[in-house]
Amino acid sequence: MPLSVIAIACLLAVTLGYVAVCAASPLATCRKCDGLGYQVKFNRRGKPKRARDCRRCDGYGKRIRIGRRLHNRARAIHRAGTR
Repeated sequence: MPLSVIAIACLLAVTLGYVAVCAASPLATCRKCDGLGYQVKFNRRGKPKRARDCRRCDGYGKRIRIGRRLHNRARAIHRAGTR
């Protein structure tokens, strides 16, 4: 088989896998705060303390995956166009 067919099959498998992950679990842990909902700062003694809420996830510790965000946007555009 040609190399391009194998590459297309691998790309299709990765894409379908990501779609399945976005459908099964649309929320992922926030990368900035590691799912805590806030950033950790250290005082002068080196002890960790809670800082303000994370701006990326608004303090929830979860974020919407990019694929799910695109799916929601496409549904909203379709819904607005068919009304």
